[in-house]
Amino acid sequence: MKDYLVKAIAHDKQVRVYAAITTKTIEEARRRHDMLPIASVVIGRSMTAGVILGAMLKGEEKLTIKINGGGSIGTILVDADANGGVRGYVSNPHAHPGQNQQELLDIKSAVGTKGTLSVTKDIGLTHPFIGQVPIASGEIGEDFASYLLHSEQVPSAVGVSVLINPDFTIQAAGGFIIQLMPNTGEETIRFIEKRLQTMPSISSMIGQGITPEQIINQLLGEENISILETMPVQFRCECSRDRISNAILSLGSVEIQDMMDTDGQAEAKCHFCNEGYYFSKEDLENLLKLSIKEV
Repeated sequence: MKDYLVKAIAHDKQVRVYAAITTKTIEEARRRHDMLPIASVVIGRSMTAGVILGAMLKGEEKLTIKINGGGSIGTILVDADANGGVRGYVSNPHAHPGQNQQELLDIKSAVGTKGTLSVTKDIGLTHPFIGQVPIASGEIGEDFASYLLHSEQVPSAVGVSVLINPDFTIQAAGGFIIQLMPNTGEETIRFIEKRLQTMPSISSMIGQGITPEQIINQLLGEENISILETMPVQFRCECSRDRISNAILSLGSVEIQDMMDTDGQAEAKCHFCNEGYYFSKEDLENLLKLSIKEV
């Protein structure tokens, strides 16, 4: 099944819901960064939540998520756009997993709880919108629910999950976000609360190969749903050789000349996709000429 996201409304437009399957997208991130399981789960949950938050944007709008809780995984960074594109990485992709009392990967310790989750939205204004909240639990889903409630004032339920194969590849990944609109009635709220308590876990659902539409039906009842849109989800990085060239040009002729004199070459690697770019001495000479012309 291809990765994709579904947007829907429910219960006479009182509820907004998003669900996504992100298995191939998270596997691409895992492969590029050679991540061990704990990092795969953390970045997978974060990227899944990120791509759903991105789907709430419009046009060319984008957002960046930063989570830094002081845990062994280090900083978590995720970029997402309004069209299903997402990328992400953690500072320590080779962090070794601990286990909690249930003998599961100890996500809380890996992420940490002494820090913040921030979301920076570029929505075309002079200054970006920045929302920041203390980390609520370190489990990722609860942290995004806290962000949506306290920073955007939207009561939300968030479920995100990643399952790992024995060979460390991604078996399944996906999640959902339910949001209550200001006009949501008490009866609808009680219905959703009961549904969340009695439905299978998001882990078991994605493990069974369930679709985003089926996730939404499980959450809110098929008879209550109106599908608004579906969109493909994919790992998408904006880095390119041209972008790196422009970054080198921005350093100025003195710095470029120093690169030539010191190393005779330059190498750069994108943090998000781990793609490497090599510039020979001849490449640097051409960039030096361009930098002099620009001056």
